[in-house]
Amino acid sequence: MLKTIAAAMLISAAAIVAAHAEEGGKVTIVTSFSKDVTDPFKAGFEAANPGYTLDVQNKSTSSGVKYVDETKGNNQTDLFWASAPDAFDSLKSRKLLTRFTPSVSGLPEKVGSYPVNDPDGFYFGFAASGYGIMSNDRYLEANNIAKPTEWGDLTKPEYYDHVAIAAPSRSGTTHLTIETILQGEGWDKGWGTLKGIGGNLQQVTERSFGVPDAVNSGQTGIGIVIDFFAFSAQASGFPVSFAYPSVTTVVPANIGIIANAPNQKGAEAFVNYLLSEKGQTVLLEPTIRRLPINPALYEKAPEGFPNPFKDPRFQSMITFDADVSKKRTDVVDTLFDQLISFQLDKLKGATKAIHAAEGALAKSDNPQARGLLEEARSLIAAMPITAEQAASQEIRDAFTGGDQKTARQAELEQQWAAFATEKYTAAQSKAEAALDLID
Repeated sequence: MLKTIAAAMLISAAAIVAAHAEEGGKVTIVTSFSKDVTDPFKAGFEAANPGYTLDVQNKSTSSGVKYVDETKGNNQTDLFWASAPDAFDSLKSRKLLTRFTPSVSGLPEKVGSYPVNDPDGFYFGFAASGYGIMSNDRYLEANNIAKPTEWGDLTKPEYYDHVAIAAPSRSGTTHLTIETILQGEGWDKGWGTLKGIGGNLQQVTERSFGVPDAVNSGQTGIGIVIDFFAFSAQASGFPVSFAYPSVTTVVPANIGIIANAPNQKGAEAFVNYLLSEKGQTVLLEPTIRRLPINPALYEKAPEGFPNPFKDPRFQSMITFDADVSKKRTDVVDTLFDQLISFQLDKLKGATKAIHAAEGALAKSDNPQARGLLEEARSLIAAMPITAEQAASQEIRDAFTGGDQKTARQAELEQQWAAFATEKYTAAQSKAEAALDLID
């Protein structure tokens, strides 16, 4: 009898060990977040879930989406973790995510005016993100520059060569910022603002974290960033400030389980951890400083930390339309590259000439010169396509080649680049002619 009981106990113990072994193992996550963000979550998750190891694969948002799509036939990824909601919409539409119901309940349905979770249960918001302007206080003081608070401020002459941004084609968060400006100001006015800022750019970085690094170090004074870059820099002692412009938005940063995940249970465990109070508390660590999705956590937040659930600024932010963004993502990113990133020298040359003529005109008015300057500004603001064309099926179909460009995409890129070169060259000539009239 005793032998039977002992044998049964051994079998039970073996079953428990086997069950735990089955629930452990490697959990592979593709994310756009840097190690400063992922390392604390990795440590916390592994401590709270013995037997699991979080394997973090860092990729930009766009390259991460492509990677998940390209490897779906032999998927080795369990989770996708990023800030851009339209990236998750894209994954969902391609049937690359699986539905899940987290065990954590009672979290809010919206942040600002934006839904926190996918209504069909394919991805979940774990933090809130807003877009704005980060500035180095010491740099501004040394250069006698006022602290910018609105996107339009960055188009002014005093900010020439003092601004940095990441290329939206390389950074999902920058794409969201660009798209937010276009949605908030409208296509033509928004691109006018973006090209006005573009003419004042010191640099366009390849990754989003290159911008806060440049601002923190004083390499440049101002950066267009997602809010937590500034908040984590402040917590680390850098002399930086952050402003939410009146035209901006707050959206959830998300996580979703990849379809046919090799470690489904591990993926579920990480989502539950991320949404739990333990996981939400990690967001407030100095190296992260993201806005938690759990309102109760703001009681633990440092003084002055924004609260999107109580701060009236967040209630007046624009409602970001992820469907609009998704339809024209590739087009908007390509336009930014062809009109700004790859034309930076020509755009800056025209902008500098306009600033010089405007300065002279302020001291000595000249109607003819003023007319030439208006023409120069119109030339810079001109767009090669309308908002309707950008979202049209004909244009969208040109950007379906992935890494291998279609012939039509290459043709459009050449047209848009030639358009920019022609307009900026003409704008500079008119601005220089205006200056000659004033002098």
